[in-house]
Amino acid sequence: MAKDSLIRFDWAAKRLLRQKSNFVVLEGFLSTLLNEKIKIERMLESEGNRETSDDKFNRVDMLAENSKGELIIIEIQNNRELDYFHRILYGVSKAITEYISQGEPYENIKKIYSVSIIYFNVGQGNDYVYHGSTEFRGIHTNDILQLSIRQQEQFVFKDAGKLFPEYYILRVDEFNKKAVTPLDEWILFLKTGEISNKTKTGGLSEAREKLRIDQLSDQEKRSYNAHMEALRYQSSVIRTGIFDGFVEGRKEGRKEGRKEGHKEGRKEGRKEGKKEEALLIARRALSKGMTLDEVLELTGLKKDDLNSEV
Repeated sequence: MAKDSLIRFDWAAKRLLRQKSNFVVLEGFLSTLLNEKIKIERMLESEGNRETSDDKFNRVDMLAENSKGELIIIEIQNNRELDYFHRILYGVSKAITEYISQGEPYENIKKIYSVSIIYFNVGQGNDYVYHGSTEFRGIHTNDILQLSIRQQEQFVFKDAGKLFPEYYILRVDEFNKKAVTPLDEWILFLKTGEISNKTKTGGLSEAREKLRIDQLSDQEKRSYNAHMEALRYQSSVIRTGIFDGFVEGRKEGRKEGRKEGHKEGRKEGRKEGKKEEALLIARRALSKGMTLDEVLELTGLKKDDLNSEV
């Protein structure tokens, strides 16, 4: 099937994959990535990540609870951010605090998996999938700290570090080879929208049937096409270096200002640049038929920003 015949994963995550009838797609993806059978019980809403207008700028967040009571965060990020690793940490920390009540014992803290699907080059490395976890290793003996027998019985895990969050970063654009493994097939789909008709990888056959563009209503198609156009325009904005003026201004500020002024200048430049980018994308998305609510969610802007600028 041609790649344009399937809905892009980030839009599907926001509109379709939250439906219980479509959990099978997400379960297949997570089971392949985590290398264990994952059963999604329900989708949760995390409002803690929306404390500022740009907390969810151009990122789709999904929060799911599996059959073992563990939480799985899925973030799909199109927009380049220098502090993205900190954003991941923030999201996990928020989820931990949101799902334990005051007065509850610490043993009720849920195990969390954070999955980031990234459409830009973050960090430096040769791989396209990275896994991060906590390990307690003896400084002198080099052994791994394990839970006591009683703790193992209560918490299932053997190593103490397994109680802590685990992180998966999928650098989709770095995948440039033939899909050999089931995970490769998923990465290929995330990057290109292509799924082999012969695939036997869990969730992909279902995705090929459930994520067909020709199954969308006319209104959904207009919204989807506007979303894709907004992403293409955003990519063009970044490539053409529309914020060169901000960059040059910060360079001059670093030369002439004091250290504290440097920090403030860089901070203001990044903030102003990001807003200008969001406004440009908003104008294009609105002209293509995307609704106001959809534009606000896509760009992270406030209604007042659009009323005065767009």
